[in-house]
Amino acid sequence: MSKKDLNIGIVGYGFMGRTHSNAFLQAPRFFDLKCRPVLKAVCARNADRVKGFAENWGYESIETDWRALIARKDIDVIDIASPNDTHAEIAIAAAKAGKMVLCEKPLGRTAAEAKSMVDAVDTANVPNMVWYNYRRVPAVVLLKKLLDDNRFGRIFHYRSQFLQDWTISQDLPQGGEGLWRLDSAVAGSGVTGDLLAHNIDMALWLNGPIAEVSAMTETFIKERKHNLTGQVEPVKIDDASAFLCRFANGSMAIFEATRYARGHKALFTLEINGERASASWDLHDLHRLEYFDYRDEDQLRGWKSIHITDGDHPYMKNWWVPGLQIGYEHTFIHQVADFILGLESGHAAAPTFRDGLATDYVTDAVLKSAKTRQWEQIPAA
Repeated sequence: MSKKDLNIGIVGYGFMGRTHSNAFLQAPRFFDLKCRPVLKAVCARNADRVKGFAENWGYESIETDWRALIARKDIDVIDIASPNDTHAEIAIAAAKAGKMVLCEKPLGRTAAEAKSMVDAVDTANVPNMVWYNYRRVPAVVLLKKLLDDNRFGRIFHYRSQFLQDWTISQDLPQGGEGLWRLDSAVAGSGVTGDLLAHNIDMALWLNGPIAEVSAMTETFIKERKHNLTGQVEPVKIDDASAFLCRFANGSMAIFEATRYARGHKALFTLEINGERASASWDLHDLHRLEYFDYRDEDQLRGWKSIHITDGDHPYMKNWWVPGLQIGYEHTFIHQVADFILGLESGHAAAPTFRDGLATDYVTDAVLKSAKTRQWEQIPAA
């Protein structure tokens, strides 16, 4: 039976442009989908480089102006894989044009930007999603199921961290292609919006709303040369961020992110402790869930390392035989598949823009608390 084409127009050809393009190509090959993503057009300002990207990934055409991409009648979905300062303007214009919108995280540089994006997709009533891909790790999805099945009972503690080390050198410049994450005008914030946003989205999904936060941030290198101006300028993003919080369910939490943890490239971890069970997960060993259940027989009670590869584990029946694991790129494939299945069922797959706004409310409060040195309340999205 022939499948309906879902024409994709993507903005951006960097790291995220590659992960998204691969996901669009692979999802219909491994999942039973009625819609087939078609790589219709890719948009970026550098015509020569975007042409090469299009040829490599099989895009049918190119654009150098995102406005022209949105205006095209043959585009169904606008996928925003460009830097943070472009998210709001592109998403709002796409929604007004009646396009479905996918957007990289964080949704906005601030909650105010994110709220304008939510208002736009709500007014236009267009399907939307934010690329918080770690929700699609099978081990984490299994953890979510165990929590929903009340295996843990009352939750007492949640802790999570995201550690990197790539900005330690004081000779590293800020701004421009590849280093825009160090430029506050483009990124909005540093590790709070870039790394902790992942931890926060995951926590909101697993453990519910956060009620209040108390935070501290630090910028270790105060000045860096700016690639675009050639001048040494103040660094306005946060290099490290940590906060305490209380969830609405009464549990306590600790979050930490930094780009100054020598030896760590992408250490994303979480642990959750309940009255009957505990679990932990580590991105470096993403196919495993560590699980402890107090109700086990006394002599056999202890931590279990569950290898998430069996056909009855989330998503795994679509991949290889049991024992053979999957990786980072598969989380994006799962997200494309879930987005399309949501279109088919009429039930939007999360995280939607409103979910992204909930995360931005927390990151805004973290940054505010670090300045005020006071507890900050989190508004509802």
